[in-house]
Amino acid sequence: MSKKRILSWIVVLLWMLLIFHLSSQAAEDSNQLSTGITRVVVQTVERFLPDTDIDIGSVNHIVRKNAHFAAYLVLGVLVMNALRRSEVYGFRALAIALGICVVYAISDEVHQLFVPGRGAQVKDVIIDSLGAMVGAGLVLLKQSYKNQTQ
Repeated sequence: MSKKRILSWIVVLLWMLLIFHLSSQAAEDSNQLSTGITRVVVQTVERFLPDTDIDIGSVNHIVRKNAHFAAYLVLGVLVMNALRRSEVYGFRALAIALGICVVYAISDEVHQLFVPGRGAQVKDVIIDSLGAMVGAGLVLLKQSYKNQTQ
């Protein structure tokens, strides 16, 4: 087995561990982290649009859901890369990548049932799955485009 193949799967596992770590945070700690990020976003917007009245709570919810989407978009890209290194291509790779990501998203939500103040939400699995689909789909499109131009 090649070093690149092994390394690409190690990166997938490390990313999954990061997701697991973030999901292991108690609700209060998780909310504090996202609220801090939201404040930076709101302050940046207010610099460009000083008369804007922004509800931090609403923006915080959007930031949290986008974080789900982005984390799984990256996971989708990383899994597709690892599959490519494992010589799995095309729609077969896409199906396997989505399977891995969706199962991980479900397991992540189940894991949150055991974290203080957290819970499982089907909506989050859907958001995670959509992020993974976009990430994996972008890789597939890039590979398809690359194959057509050669």
